[in-house]
Amino acid sequence: MYSNIVQIILPAIAYLVFAPVVGGLLAGIDRRIAARMQRRKGPPLLQPFYDVFKLCSKQGVSVNQVQDFYVAGFLLFVIISGIFFFTRGDILLVVFTLTLASVCLVVAAYSSNSPYSQIGAERELLQTMAYEPMLLLTAMGFYMAFKTFRLSDLVSGRLPGIVYLPGVFIGLAYILTIKFRKSPFDLSMSHEAHQELVKGIVTEFSGKTLAMVEVAHWYENIFLLGFVYLFFVWNEPLSPLLGLLACAAVYVLEIFIDNCCARIKWQGVLSSTWAVTLVAGFVNLLVLSFIK
Repeated sequence: MYSNIVQIILPAIAYLVFAPVVGGLLAGIDRRIAARMQRRKGPPLLQPFYDVFKLCSKQGVSVNQVQDFYVAGFLLFVIISGIFFFTRGDILLVVFTLTLASVCLVVAAYSSNSPYSQIGAERELLQTMAYEPMLLLTAMGFYMAFKTFRLSDLVSGRLPGIVYLPGVFIGLAYILTIKFRKSPFDLSMSHEAHQELVKGIVTEFSGKTLAMVEVAHWYENIFLLGFVYLFFVWNEPLSPLLGLLACAAVYVLEIFIDNCCARIKWQGVLSSTWAVTLVAGFVNLLVLSFIK
């Protein structure tokens, strides 16, 4: 009983403490790699931390108190999603909690009267419609392959998930471009200044409120890479190394795509993501239903 509690508490604490550190470093590495691709020197590796600390030091100016409440809810549900994931809970619960986080961010943007912020919120809803089916298919795929939603069982199988779910993995990697806020799918918000007339969904956020959004994305990116990791880990001592290499490869690929593609219209986002979900994800599950 005591050992089970420790196995839950320690990963949760580790995620709370180290995820924003690693997430901020990944954001810094992202900027450095992007700068090199564009033949620029780029900012310091720790620039994302400097930005967040500077935002925290500024005076808070909010449109209303509801906005701050829902942004805090966004951060809270992202953290809860990661805790469920890294304590090896239920993968379906992780997906649903992540959806609640997205809803909180959308409501926070809608709470202001800014037309730019509300357009960003509408685009965020469109993106949620685009990626949510693929996330659900990912959870369903792991259930069909391993007969459980428990992450503790998914990482201890006889074979890695990629063997059963190659199409689902392709679909997941495709929609991660949306979740990482990368071109060509960065409709609601972009981390690149030249992409926006204003800042999309976070137009009316400032100071500590905007800092919470940035930190939430750091937390979110870590456990989203955990989904990639999940496909390559099985009952083999060296498999975690393979999972980490796969995470690094996917993240670098996303940076490369971001610097090679221009933003597309929302119709293209919906049609392309649903097509990939149908062809790569659904067909994979259909084939799996016959062989399992």
